[in-house]
Amino acid sequence: MTLFTLADTLGIITFAYAGLLVGTEKKLDLLGLVILSSLTAMGGGILRDVMAGRIPYSLVDPLPAATVLGTIAVVLLFRLQRFASAENMRVFIISDAVGLSAFSISGAIVGIQAGLSGFGVVVLGFVTAVGGGIIRDVLINRVPLLLRRDFYGTVAILVAAAVWALEVLGLRNELSMTVLFALGVAVRLTAYFKGWKLPSFGV
Repeated sequence: MTLFTLADTLGIITFAYAGLLVGTEKKLDLLGLVILSSLTAMGGGILRDVMAGRIPYSLVDPLPAATVLGTIAVVLLFRLQRFASAENMRVFIISDAVGLSAFSISGAIVGIQAGLSGFGVVVLGFVTAVGGGIIRDVLINRVPLLLRRDFYGTVAILVAAAVWALEVLGLRNELSMTVLFALGVAVRLTAYFKGWKLPSFGV
């Protein structure tokens, strides 16, 4: 579906930029920036496909890698990495929400096509949406943001679970997926701007 192709592409651009910002903050060299950006943007999809027992989509279709490299080139050419606060910019937050929702849905659909259980479908949707960010944070030796703040991974789980529920009910079609995609974006943005967080526990 064209809508999700565009949303996936926007998500890749946003996640690649996020990886690049973290890489410049850690003073990585050019190769390090490319690796970190690529894994942030495509790592979740690669994990998803490996778990589903198929060749990763990003290794078959040149578009994801080209999108990542193009993003890196534009950012470095115009020195956009100077805007370290970009992750807090409204346009970035909106793009990130779009990518999160799109990746959650595409991951869940791959799980359904692979014949996984409801749990497996949700796991694949979750991994697709947040896997790249986790890989990035592990590589730079920090606790993944997913584990310590924000109503982020929860949105991915809810969206993926909704995809599975619609499949079970026989209601999964282009219209329902479009509505779910919009709802996922809306919930993520509401959670961000309203400051929703899950309870945290500490000593």
